[in-house]
Amino acid sequence: SYYVYILKSALFDKFYIGQTQNIPERLHRHNAGTEKSTSPYRPWVLVWQTEKPSRSEAMSLEKKLKNLSKERLRIFIEKYS
Repeated sequence: SYYVYILKSALFDKFYIGQTQNIPERLHRHNAGTEKSTSPYRPWVLVWQTEKPSRSEAMSLEKKLKNLSKERLRIFIEKYS
């Protein structure tokens, strides 16, 4: 299984969308600062996740979510959380 997830910065008005097989480990890496793109906006909080049966399906959903505006992403999170 693969998971698509959305993180929100606890200190900044930033979201991060990704996909992984292990959300707890991935969240730890984001918050430990080992991920260059998310390091400046730590700490991160998991605000949404879903499971997909294959990596290709997870990547497809990840791409769709990344194309949403910040406002549409907020609406999505509120609707599906």
